[in-house]
Amino acid sequence: MAKTEITENSDRSALKIDSSQPLSRSLDDTIALFRRIFSSDGTLRIRVIENAHDKRIRCGIIYVDGMIDRDLIQNGITKPIMTYEFTDEDGSNPAELMETIRTRVINICDIIASTKLDELIGAVVGGKTIFFLDGYAGALNINAQGWETRAIEEPSTDKAIRGPREGFNESLLTNLTLIRRRVQNSDLKFVFTDIGTRSKTQTCICYLESLASPDILKELQGRLARVEIDHLLDTGYLAELIRDEPYSPFEMIGSTERPDSVVSKIMEGRIALLIEGSPFALTLPYVFVENFQASEDYYINYSFATFNRLLRVIGAFMSISIPAVYVALVTYSQEMVPTLLLLSIATARLSVPFPTIVEAFLMLTIFEILREAGARIPNSIGQAVSIVGALVLGQAAVDARIVSAPMVIVVGLTGITTLLNPRLTGPLIIVRILLLLASFFFGIYGYFFGLLGLVIHLMSLRSFGVSYMLGVGSIRPQDIKDTAVRAPWWDMYLRPAVIGARNMRRKQPKRQAKR
Repeated sequence: MAKTEITENSDRSALKIDSSQPLSRSLDDTIALFRRIFSSDGTLRIRVIENAHDKRIRCGIIYVDGMIDRDLIQNGITKPIMTYEFTDEDGSNPAELMETIRTRVINICDIIASTKLDELIGAVVGGKTIFFLDGYAGALNINAQGWETRAIEEPSTDKAIRGPREGFNESLLTNLTLIRRRVQNSDLKFVFTDIGTRSKTQTCICYLESLASPDILKELQGRLARVEIDHLLDTGYLAELIRDEPYSPFEMIGSTERPDSVVSKIMEGRIALLIEGSPFALTLPYVFVENFQASEDYYINYSFATFNRLLRVIGAFMSISIPAVYVALVTYSQEMVPTLLLLSIATARLSVPFPTIVEAFLMLTIFEILREAGARIPNSIGQAVSIVGALVLGQAAVDARIVSAPMVIVVGLTGITTLLNPRLTGPLIIVRILLLLASFFFGIYGYFFGLLGLVIHLMSLRSFGVSYMLGVGSIRPQDIKDTAVRAPWWDMYLRPAVIGARNMRRKQPKRQAKR
């Protein structure tokens, strides 16, 4: 058993406490021990309670202020202990009395008996209440947690015109309840574990036992067991620690604040991962086409949802291609540009002192600065600053002959198409820069070779054993019914291949009646 040593300086001497040592039968000694362990913690609260009818029954409770429900402790522990009339039938020794207190006196549901000091220390710092009885070398670990949490509201990062308005908050129990309300099935499993050598952050794996792949579940549990980190504050930590292909700019694990999105992934055979203190849930495996999907697509007409998805796909392609193609054509392949358009571009660039590649990098950098500033500035002025800044700086740069007007148009289109896919913002910026450099050095050939390299890279990626490009390029109708297009619900009767291989069928296919 691992040992924890806690040192306190008293009269210039060091006192070391072994957390694996047995508990004392004396209540006073136990309280003194916890005072030494939490000597510099001003939030620790210790109270000694005596029964009003039997002075021999002395008890103590220990908890951390701010992490407990005071009313629950008062009405569930303190008042019952003080007023209960113990009789000879309740037990004549401390062990029997403790069992009576656990089963008859304390009226709180979640109670666990423990005799290990390290478990009790972890319970105290986790917001639970520890109950001791004088003469008994053990304690009751009582779940009387209670702290302020953010209200359930619509996620600001993933808003939808139609659909549920609920979003996760920082309470793990609340988030699991939002999932359980939507999946009232005994197959829904919650597996808890603690991660972080110092923070001991509670983590929950959520999946449907009849749908999730046992191999993927085993792989996830193995990766979580190998995580070594002292603290865990957000699911972003875990996503980086357990993902495949750590050097790829593309996300290998999904992330969302919407309970309905998580439930839809679970219903396809995926696994969700949530932690205490984070409103974001991870979903895995994650495939490339999910970057272009939105929860709203499933609540509106399938034809309009398909149109929106195709816009996102085209927008992503334009975002990485427009600057690279413009630089390649203007620098190397002017003969491919219509004569009138080429003359217009040449006229606009007559007084510009910088090469086209410098123009492109300068304007793209300014746009990214404005985008980041708009995200960090308070909402009341952020949008206005972004729009006014872009208009003023763009017009001023053209008037000062620092950049040409066509370049402002190119960068503006690039920025707008990037915003169509918030999940792909980071990867699109990196790929855009690489394609821009390839086009500058090798012209239009560099652009096409860059695209070829991007396709090869995407085809080589895997997320927990599942191909990242699952469904892309397939000619089977059921494989492409929820990719760049969204088929009607009555026609999507199979779950995604590989991910839902354990139980592929959602429902029976619809039989069209003959007239």
